[in-house]
Amino acid sequence: MSDDALGLLEGLIDKAKRAGADAADALILESRALSHARRLGEVERIEGEESRDLGLRVLIGRRQANASSTDFGTAALDELVERAVSMAKIVPEDPYCGLAPAELLAGERPKIDICDPVEPDTQVLIDRARACEDAARAVAGVTNSEGAESSWGVSSVSLVASNGFSGHYARSGHSFATAVLAGEGQGMERDYDFASAVYGEDLEDPVAIGRQAGERAVRRLGARKPRTAALPVVFDPRVAGSLLGHLAGAINGAAVTRGTSFLKGAMDQPVFAGGINVVDDPHRTRGLRSKPFDGEGVANRRRELVADGHLRSWVLDLAAARQLGLETTGHATRGTGGPPSPATTNLYMEPGAESPEALIGAIDEGFYVTELMGMGVNLITGDYSRGATGFWIEKGALTYPVSEATVAGSLKDMFAHTTPANDLAFKYGTNAPTLLVEGMTVAGN
Repeated sequence: MSDDALGLLEGLIDKAKRAGADAADALILESRALSHARRLGEVERIEGEESRDLGLRVLIGRRQANASSTDFGTAALDELVERAVSMAKIVPEDPYCGLAPAELLAGERPKIDICDPVEPDTQVLIDRARACEDAARAVAGVTNSEGAESSWGVSSVSLVASNGFSGHYARSGHSFATAVLAGEGQGMERDYDFASAVYGEDLEDPVAIGRQAGERAVRRLGARKPRTAALPVVFDPRVAGSLLGHLAGAINGAAVTRGTSFLKGAMDQPVFAGGINVVDDPHRTRGLRSKPFDGEGVANRRRELVADGHLRSWVLDLAAARQLGLETTGHATRGTGGPPSPATTNLYMEPGAESPEALIGAIDEGFYVTELMGMGVNLITGDYSRGATGFWIEKGALTYPVSEATVAGSLKDMFAHTTPANDLAFKYGTNAPTLLVEGMTVAGN
């Protein structure tokens, strides 16, 4: 499929240049997926899907236009080229658009092992979901199930540009999850757990994941509202990564160039406590978001975005870098329907020295957050306010469950008063260990 796709794209680029484009790039995104869903022991869904999309970007001077198609026929692609070139002639100029110079292109590409050659049989997905849900329902106190799902998929990117770049990669993914309820009537509580990996052999045990989902739901029974106070808040790894997501949004080149980031003037300044490092690594072996080159064909690499607490890099594609007078960081991503934009890959905070138990053990009173709700985060001002559930901390131990709480603060202050634990695990695209954040406002009663 890669050779066919690259050949088709090369022909499309030639057509665009003959039609009047000064430069062009094009990509094909292909995917295949299989999924299974069940509830209360009964099969609800088994689905397979395939997709193939093509996007073309043409540049005429400082003007660019994008067009896309799912029809790969000759007539459709001729029309696609005509439409894109016609649009590029009349759109406003963009002084920052353009393809990458040859010296920035990815030459020799790393082998990062991101595509599992084994396509699972449907029965494998059924067995994973069944084992997961059955284990969750077997936990004493679990009274109902929202079901379990299991899925597999493989997606590929083929990219060709008139600057000489040509590249292809494929990435696979396996996952399963379950969510169950505990208790009865108005006192019911819900929780979940899941596993995901590039290779099926790296998945966690479905029985263990299901049991954890059931135990988490039962543990939340009898939840209370907390009192309102300024307290230390500990973020479970399930939600700690969201704080890194806010960092990524604030240092994204698109926000920085617009001046809509609370960190827009923070380059080389301390944003976290000393010793904290935040890394983005597109070449992580079997990483969920790994890739050998970025969406503009630019060579990418591991970068410390935060080193010893200091902000050291924006997240940039070519356009944002040109606007800031900098060099791209190789963070371009793209779909078929528009131009590239910057985004992180495998983003994580390096672990600290202390265990989660040690961080919690030093807290006289605080809040351990296991789930966050709402979107009350303003990346322009850094204001933070989200609904939360979890457990109250008293004298260094988790005590009763908490719900209907709000945790609030300023991201600048939160980052500056964050302490990571030593339990980093790579379960998501963005990962952080357990995080202790001092001095947040917890609101309830």
